[in-house]
Amino acid sequence: MRKNTGRRSLRVLTRVGVAMAAVSLAAACTSNSPAESKDNDADDGKQNAASSNDDPGETVVIGFSGPEADHGWLAAINAAAQAEAEKYSDIDLRVAEGTNDPSTQVSHIETFINQGVDAIVLLPTDGAALTDIAIEAMEAGIPVVNVDREFSSEFAARTTILGDNYGMGISAGTYACKLISEHNLGADAMIAEIAGIDALQLTQDRSQGFADALAACGAKVGHRVAAEFTVESGESVTSNLLQSVREIDIIWNHDDDQGIGVKAAFDNANRDEFFFIGGAGSANAMRWIQDGEMEATILYPPTQAADGIRLARLLAQGKGMSDLVQVEVPRRIVLNAPVVNADNVEEYLPLGFES
Repeated sequence: MRKNTGRRSLRVLTRVGVAMAAVSLAAACTSNSPAESKDNDADDGKQNAASSNDDPGETVVIGFSGPEADHGWLAAINAAAQAEAEKYSDIDLRVAEGTNDPSTQVSHIETFINQGVDAIVLLPTDGAALTDIAIEAMEAGIPVVNVDREFSSEFAARTTILGDNYGMGISAGTYACKLISEHNLGADAMIAEIAGIDALQLTQDRSQGFADALAACGAKVGHRVAAEFTVESGESVTSNLLQSVREIDIIWNHDDDQGIGVKAAFDNANRDEFFFIGGAGSANAMRWIQDGEMEATILYPPTQAADGIRLARLLAQGKGMSDLVQVEVPRRIVLNAPVVNADNVEEYLPLGFES
């Protein structure tokens, strides 16, 4: 928290070299077939190389399956996917009921295959458990767009679109180093980390990125606790942390949903001497930034499935992306993990999800 003195001048830091920053999916697309200009006498025989991504094309049926929306970020993922499909008159979206049961989700994909949909967008409850059925869809000629949680085989998806968990840690650690420098905290600054579920690879990736970025400025995590991506667990582990550590300079919390409990623990303990950095990009975290109660949050885009819908549309219509020299949709896209702070919060607030 540490009230706003000097913070509004801090510049946003983003991870350099992230595979593809929020790809401009609304840009023009290029058909993989010859441009249809034969009926257009005004072209004088010249073919147009590209057409707008938003121009209506052949109607395509897209099946979408995601997990149960029992978490603010997951609810935003599902809602954004459906809202995106509604923008296009040429998309017939079929949405399976969200579930946390892999076997139920397998049955959803089987239904899509039997229906002969043109493409499937799938955020699997468990990537490994959904791999075989995704391969079955691909072998049936249905392109699968894998969102967020990866399958265990390259043959299971035509395109994979991911947030950048390691990049989140890099962005958080790089920003922490900036705070250390700007406020003369020194390399021995007391840094605390409130992680998510430690057994998950995504948590491990976020922590590794954070540690790697801190090492660049000679800093390290002094105290680390792990919660469970829930409000209750966030409040519990944070209360214990604050009781055991009398003064902290910087706290990074991996997840803004559990951040509701983290913030409650801060308020209950009347502690605000530290810079508070969050993760994921919830609307409430962004409002805290606006109110000077939080330093920053690191975006983990809730647009991934919406981007997946757009990619599935292009794939089903046999189109690619004209922003690339390669005319086909990429095999893999990793979205950026930017820092959202007081300087740019107004720009990112529309993407914020409610916890």
